[in-house]
Amino acid sequence: MDLKRVYEIECKSFKDPYHIMFLLNLNEAYPDTFLVAEKNGFVIGYIISRRINNKGHIIAIAVDPMARGMGIGKALMEATNRVLRASGIMEVYLEVRISNLQAIRFYESMGFNKELLLNSYYADGEDGILLKKNIILPTVIP
Repeated sequence: MDLKRVYEIECKSFKDPYHIMFLLNLNEAYPDTFLVAEKNGFVIGYIISRRINNKGHIIAIAVDPMARGMGIGKALMEATNRVLRASGIMEVYLEVRISNLQAIRFYESMGFNKELLLNSYYADGEDGILLKKNIILPTVIP
């Protein structure tokens, strides 16, 4: 994986990007849920999630600004849902800045619901919103 490229996208996407060493630690800790999207071998997006008991937590998702609007974020989210669902996860949650209306609309289009206001959640004092989604396990027909 091109972690430097993931970090570039991180920096282009967030006011307070994760440090590259933190991204490296996340990749080492959660290699099966640190997914990237590539086009012609070039990383254009990523999603990082983890399992906590019977829940999935999406830590970060971002798509290069030049590749947005092409369904990359949706594909990453669906791939993560498949990975988490295969390990028995029933619910996924994430946090988002209250001012990030585009992201909130995207998450709601993916089936997430607003659950809780997180007062002063971010380092700069901005509030966040906790969003949750239930993952439906596939029905097994005997």
